[in-house]
Formats: sequence, structure tokens, C-alpha cells
Amino acid sequence: MQVFYDKQSFSNYIIRQKKENKIIGFAPTMGALHAGHISLYQEARQENDIVVSSIFVNPTQFNNLEDLEKYPRTVEDDIKKLETSKLVDAVYIPKVEDIYPNGMKKKHYDFGGIENEMEGAARPGHFDGVGTVVEELFLQVEPDNAYFGEKDFQQLKIIEKLVDILNLNIKIHGVKIHREESGLAMSSRNMRLSDTEKKASSVIYKTLKKVNDWFRVVSIPEIKKRVEEIFQQNEMKLEYFLIADEGTLKEVDFFSKDKSYRAFIVVNVGKVRLIDNMHLE
Repeated sequence: MQVFYDKQSFSNYIIRQKKENKIIGFAPTMGALHAGHISLYQEARQENDIVVSSIFVNPTQFNNLEDLEKYPRTVEDDIKKLETSKLVDAVYIPKVEDIYPNGMKKKHYDFGGIENEMEGAARPGHFDGVGTVVEELFLQVEPDNAYFGEKDFQQLKIIEKLVDILNLNIKIHGVKIHREESGLAMSSRNMRLSDTEKKASSVIYKTLKKVNDWFRVVSIPEIKKRVEEIFQQNEMKLEYFLIADEGTLKEVDFFSKDKSYRAFIVVNVGKVRLIDNMHLE
């Protein structure tokens, strides 16, 4: 596995791969890698000649400076995990100036309104930051396929829209949520949870499974009431829970037979903000 720390040497590598007509698979990360990230590369390995990873903590997608400062940075350990996996051919670890040569300014995108739902409403400008860094990485990596986890389902939809807006010839693949034994969705933020908090957080997945059981049997207002009651009984703070149309990401208050739906939940456990979701069968 080759490791690149600057744009020029990485660009030369990509040029060589393109000259050899290699099919490139890519999954960008912000580091603090876990089994969920590795599952992206397992998927990519099956469909591409070359698999590329990147590690870059993107400043422009953080609304909270404290959250940015506390975001775990474990680059040496991340490189070891990628090497051990034997799934990745190259990892790109750019400097800020490699991504933002003209200063840390994020672009503004019109994602058709999906950027204003859920996380967009909670974190204004977040998806402009995501779009800016992903656009730049796509231009530098030139992948044929790109892989993103469904844990950040709204982000996945944003990136699909970004590819359409920019008219890029990149196929976006959504990869199923990778969970810990307790059901907790794997996340780099889980590193900040105490053992007690991590154990308690298993209620998030248990709640989503209950929602799936209630789906189409119980009204949405009643489902929301039951979810709120679950979190009133423990010390975690429910930031929001909703059921949305998977296509538009707009919250719904009744079901239609011809639509697909997904439940979204955000819970604050201590000072750690955890997100999860589930397709409703």
C-alpha cells in the first residue's frame, strides 16, 4: 500500500493508473477508522482494479469548533489498519492547502432542498462543506466508483446529487450500516463514549427495530410519541426522531403504499452526538 502526503505525488500516481486504464474505487474518510470503514473497502475491492482511501478531517463541515477540535485523529493507527486489511492500494492524506489552495472557503450548492432537511436544519451549511471537500477529492482521485456508508444516509443522497450537478461519470455505492455487537452503529465518535455510555447507547438500535415493527401498523404520530417516551426514561437526550420519504428526505406524517421510508434518529449521549437510521420494511 502506497501512502501519499501531498497533492503532486498523489496526482502522479493517479495519472499512471489512468494511463493503464485501471478502474478506480474510492472511499474518503475523516480517519479514526473502524470496521465500518473497512466494509467500504471490502465492497470496493470486488469491483475495481485499484482501491484508494483518503484521510482528511474537513474543517468546513463542522458547525461546532469544539467538535472539530475533539474529532479523533489517529493517522498512524489508521494506516496500520488499512495495511492490515490488504484491501487498499493507496491512501491519500492531504494537507489543508491541498484541498483548499485559496483558503478555507466552502462552495454553495443547490441540492434541490434535501440539504435543508434533518442534519441540514440542525447544522446550517454542513452539506456545503461536505460538497466542497468531496468535489475536490473526486477531481483529484478521478474514481470510477465511490463508496459511502448508509449511516450518513442524507450525506449519501447529497453526494448522489453532487455527481448529477457536476455531471461526473462516477457511480455512487451505498454500503449497509456496520454495527457493534450491541447494535450501536459504528462511528468514529464512539471512541469518545465511556463504557457505560456505549452500553446505554444500544437503546438507539433497539428503538429503531421497534419502529420497524410498528411501521404501517401504528400511526406515525403514535410512533413518535412512543420513541419520545423511550428516551424520557433514560439520561440520553433525543435531539430528533422522524420518518422520511427516502427519495425526498422530507418528513412524513402518514404512509403511502408506493413509497419507501426510513426512520432517522439523533441522540446526544453526554457530549457525543450519535446518528442512526433504518430502512422500514
